[in-house]
Amino acid sequence: MEQNLPDFEELKRKIEEKKDKFDAFYSLLLAYNAKFNLTALTEEGEVFHKHFLDSLAGEGFLQAGARCAEVGSGAGFPSIPLKIVREDLSLTLIESTGKKCDFLRAAVRELGLKDVEVVNARAEELGRTEKYREQFDVCFARAVAQMNTLAEYCMPFVRVGGLFLAYKSDNEEEYRLSLPALALLGGGESGTVRYGLPEDYGARMLIYCRKIRPTRPKYPRGQGLARRSPLQ
Repeated sequence: MEQNLPDFEELKRKIEEKKDKFDAFYSLLLAYNAKFNLTALTEEGEVFHKHFLDSLAGEGFLQAGARCAEVGSGAGFPSIPLKIVREDLSLTLIESTGKKCDFLRAAVRELGLKDVEVVNARAEELGRTEKYREQFDVCFARAVAQMNTLAEYCMPFVRVGGLFLAYKSDNEEEYRLSLPALALLGGGESGTVRYGLPEDYGARMLIYCRKIRPTRPKYPRGQGLARRSPLQ
């Protein structure tokens, strides 16, 4: 699966085309952050580069009309920026903290986003339900957990033939150590795309894995085992 580096000039153009919605999202983020502590980044340049541009770095992985799940949505990165520029996407945002779900629902409502569902649930429980298990073309997550743990949260949501996409800091070793877990959970071809955010805002990495087999019924494990005892 050959993947090119993100074209940040093109992504900046897409943000500019939807400037009104990105400005509205930024204002909403600041307002809710004062109450709920959604993000440590609030300065406009940091939010633009580290949240908006970084969220869009994975846009090229998403096929037209893809049905996507996001695990640990938090403040809505990468899901909300992706949805703003890709109205064709259908999104299910999975977040275990109720106040963060309140923010996400407010963002969806205020920005007029369609085909977005916010689910207040733990991924390791929702991933075992018939309604959500192996129903998505893509499952993505950003800044949630180490790859071994994150794979167990996300892979059960991905249909066979679909894709797991993780937004990570630049750490090739973390990817390498996750390969046995990815294979155990039904993953096949995988790889990384390493890139630097413009204006020296940091080195980042996308990890992708194509699912080739159903995830065994025992996964995801409950009671916090995915985090306490990651797959090796």
